[in-house]
Amino acid sequence: TNYAATKHAPATLGHSYAHLWNLPTTMFRFFTVYGPWGRPDMALFKFVKNGLEGKPIDVFNHGDMERDFTYVVDLVRAIGLLVDAVPPRVNAREDWTLLAGDSLSPAAPFRVINIGNSDKVRLLDFVDEIEAAIGQPIQRNYMDMQPGDVPATWADGALLKQLVNYT
Repeated sequence: TNYAATKHAPATLGHSYAHLWNLPTTMFRFFTVYGPWGRPDMALFKFVKNGLEGKPIDVFNHGDMERDFTYVVDLVRAIGLLVDAVPPRVNAREDWTLLAGDSLSPAAPFRVINIGNSDKVRLLDFVDEIEAAIGQPIQRNYMDMQPGDVPATWADGALLKQLVNYT
């Protein structure tokens, strides 16, 4: 799908550079980041704005969606802690061990780390909470799944925890 391709393509390019130039590279995968100065096209801002203005919201996959929400301050903290967690170059011909679940490449000083809450939130629960916060119901326009989207995303934060003891 398009969603998977947008995650895989930058990691492939990063791995290539790490391999060709022996450039230690960590790719971060963020999961539905929210907070001050957030993107206005994100569901949180669109849903709140439309709810306050009495306009309907589009609810894709008829609400059967789950997302892992990450507060921007937590994301920044994780990145700061990971600055010193530089992926080492590993000799692929020798025996070597990884941390459980480590994405460290045997061909380059490269890894991918998920940064997220590691917990799924149902889309309809999310909308219910927004309604409670703004004190009024929001009209819901239930729609089919958008092409290229996925019904659920969430971070596996085990590697982040192992590398820098942070969740």
